[in-house]
Amino acid sequence: MKVLHFDCFSGISGDMTVAALVDLGGSRARLATELRKLGLSDEYRLAFSRGLRRGVSGVRFDVKLSGARAHAHGSAPRRHAHGRSYTEIRKLIGKSRLSAFVKTRATNLFRRIAVAEGKIHGMPPERVHFHEVGAADSIVDLVGTCLLLEELAPDRITASTPCEGKGFVECAHGRFPVPTPATLEILKGVAIRQVDLESELITPTGAAILAEFVQEFGKMPEMAVRRIGYGLGLRDHASQPNALRAVLGEGVASARAGGDEVVVLEANVDDVTPEVLASAGERLLAAGARDAFLTPVLMKKGRPGTLVTALADPGCAAEIAEAIFRETGTFGVRMRLAERFCLDRKMRGARTPWGKVAVKVGSHKGRVVAAKPEFSDCERLARATGRPAREVWTAAAAECAKILLSGPKRRR
Repeated sequence: MKVLHFDCFSGISGDMTVAALVDLGGSRARLATELRKLGLSDEYRLAFSRGLRRGVSGVRFDVKLSGARAHAHGSAPRRHAHGRSYTEIRKLIGKSRLSAFVKTRATNLFRRIAVAEGKIHGMPPERVHFHEVGAADSIVDLVGTCLLLEELAPDRITASTPCEGKGFVECAHGRFPVPTPATLEILKGVAIRQVDLESELITPTGAAILAEFVQEFGKMPEMAVRRIGYGLGLRDHASQPNALRAVLGEGVASARAGGDEVVVLEANVDDVTPEVLASAGERLLAAGARDAFLTPVLMKKGRPGTLVTALADPGCAAEIAEAIFRETGTFGVRMRLAERFCLDRKMRGARTPWGKVAVKVGSHKGRVVAAKPEFSDCERLARATGRPAREVWTAAAAECAKILLSGPKRRR
């Protein structure tokens, strides 16, 4: 299992995260190409550089706004002009040609910030009009983080206890204490350690990244470290390096046994329509569940009902349970820890007469034992070409059979 660990000893922000993931090996060229799909290229240019923070070498990422002020990370003066609203950003991402993963997770990031801001200001998320977070640089930071995580494809993401500074910062609504209200609201339920440093170390964008992607907070999990990256903040603190450390490695438990742990969350419902249940399953997956499924059951008093089940990483069980409460209206969610064995999974492209289709390939101890077309990709190609989905799937399944017979290919 590929594990990514964020060491937040000097906090976290959106630009530091992008820089750390690029220092880990994320492609700058792919990042720039994919970001152009947002249609904002005339508003910014990307700038990468190497630098030092208290003797630690890392990557500094800056989004230069066209004819505007320099990008700010948790330490620089903040912009106070109105940016885009949450609704505008959601539509911007939704109409882009970015992947489904990036669209979903980037929208989730902005929704987390909008929900926090809305609660603070007493309004629904849809009415929130961002200030700093609505500018092009923050959009690039958050969408860029999703793009790089998609590329690096970790199976599990963990983080240290986030460290925050103290003092006050000037925001669009005035002078606020550190941690800022939005950061605190986003990280509600997550342990935060405050250090004796007069600076904002965790920005709302950084807080949203932690809340959306991190499955467990605490010490670095046991792993065989493969790569280390440092994303530098703007300021150079006298007491410690202003950097976010990202560590990518192979989980030792997974490498030894081929298994991992998941939390199984279940709820019985008998008063929800099929349409709402179908939507609930999709929302659970969007919230970070590894899998979600519905099973017909016979409940007390002979009532037909549905068993809603979700599989989640232990670190995000509470969040998935909250999603089940919210989407189904159930009064209780059961939870149990389960161990499972998993194949090593990789995505490959399979050729069909009408174009390429993504297939999931599973291997055990280096031997390919399963290959299956991604039906959603078959549907996409079917719609684009006018062919029946079953024809595209059958052609892709034939290619999967060849993959099973040929085994893993050597890299050239």
